[in-house]
Amino acid sequence: MSKKEKLIARLKSKPRDFTFDEAEALLLSLGFVKSNKGKTSGSRVLFERDGLPVDMHRPHPGNELKGYQVLKMLKLLEKEGLV
Repeated sequence: MSKKEKLIARLKSKPRDFTFDEAEALLLSLGFVKSNKGKTSGSRVLFERDGLPVDMHRPHPGNELKGYQVLKMLKLLEKEGLV
C-alpha cells in the first residue's frame, strides 16, 4: 500500500487527528498545486487542480485539522472522484 493509498484510507476513516501536513501531502499527490496567495495570506492556503480549489486554514498553534475541515475535504474529493 503506497503512502497516497494510506492517506486516502486514513482520510476516509474521518480521524480526529488528521494533520495539515497529511492533508497537504495527500492533495499534492492527487495533483493539486499549493498557493499561499502572497506574503499577506497568513494561515490561508489554497490548493488547486484543474480549476478545483481547496481553500484551507493552516491550524495553529497545533497541526491538527478541525473535524469540519476533514469532512469538507473528504466530501469534495469524493464528489470529484479523486478518492
